[in-house]
Amino acid sequence: MIIALELLAPAGDAEIGIAAIDHGADAVYVGAPKFSARAGAGVSLAEISRLIEHAHFYYAKVYVALNTILTDQEIAESLNIIREIYAMGADALIIQDVGLLELDLPPIPLIASTQMHNNTPQKVRFLEEVGFKRVILARELSLSEIADIRNHTSKIELEAFVHGA
Repeated sequence: MIIALELLAPAGDAEIGIAAIDHGADAVYVGAPKFSARAGAGVSLAEISRLIEHAHFYYAKVYVALNTILTDQEIAESLNIIREIYAMGADALIIQDVGLLELDLPPIPLIASTQMHNNTPQKVRFLEEVGFKRVILARELSLSEIADIRNHTSKIELEAFVHGA
């Protein structure tokens, strides 16, 4: 088994993301302009584009969180945002609402948000089977529970919080 560590930092805006990358972060995540669980931390598409350009210059990644449960009225707008984020070159999309899987999404890698409470091998295996690249595990898992999830999955990346919420 290959274990790769990634220093991933939150970025409340492009300036914070750029600073994190300039100080060694391998990747940052930002809230989409709308539909992000990071209330009040949505970043404009122009700022996301600027952050992606800077990050990619330094071989860092940008993940965009569009991780709320959507209403039927929000689906079309969220799909437009996802398409724009993909066109900008975002490295992955963090989602909570699996209903998005029913849409004609661009081929952007998907990350299952911790908001989905990813806490069992069965749930993580399901997410792996439906095409998620990575799962952000529930914060309260112990190391032995994380190991159990790894032992019951094969290719999906596991992400765990090591500090803060």
